[in-house]
Amino acid sequence: MRDYQWLNEFCLNRFGSAAALEAQLPQPLTSAQLRAISDDRYLSIMSLRIFRAGLKHSLVDAKWPAFEQAFFGFDPEKVVLMGAEHLERLMQDARLIRHLGKLKSVPRNAQFILDVGQEKGSFGAMIADWPVSDIVGLWKYLAKHGNQLGGLSAPRFLRMVGKDTFVPSDDMVAALKAQGIVDKLPTSQRDRAAVQAAFNQWQAQSGRPLCQLSVMLAHTVNH
Repeated sequence: MRDYQWLNEFCLNRFGSAAALEAQLPQPLTSAQLRAISDDRYLSIMSLRIFRAGLKHSLVDAKWPAFEQAFFGFDPEKVVLMGAEHLERLMQDARLIRHLGKLKSVPRNAQFILDVGQEKGSFGAMIADWPVSDIVGLWKYLAKHGNQLGGLSAPRFLRMVGKDTFVPSDDMVAALKAQGIVDKLPTSQRDRAAVQAAFNQWQAQSGRPLCQLSVMLAHTVNH
């Protein structure tokens, strides 16, 4: 694999200046900022990611105020009490996206968030404290203990809340293949560990957060 110096020079040449490059790069939240996000906001964003999966994002986003109302502002203590009959009623609500599997994920993830809060103090504390040097471990934890957070949903959820992570988008995977790090979408533990090791190395060389390295790497793919 190539080193960070190559990655930086490639992106500088592509964008023409350091300022133009920096304007393209996301900024992760600090640990304190992640801790300050309330459990209801984590549940709302988690649910938004799940409903966005496979659907047009603008369609889902336009309906989200109705979801906020239907799910009591995503207060986990209230949502966790929603039983099957309540969800069946929501299936008749034309303001919502009536996908039963996704609707069921909301109270299940409310329970997940409450369970983590009991163990860690708050869901935000768990997210904040998880080391980015093992961000793929957090993907695995979310997929295992949460509901409908497999595939790209965990990394995309983390990016949405501001936790530093790389996201294996099509362009980033193509770039990883070009670097000889993986030969396909990294779904196995072995492939994810290889990607994590590469990002840890680039981070050590650059001091940049994973999310910025992820975007820079995606830009090395020629369109």
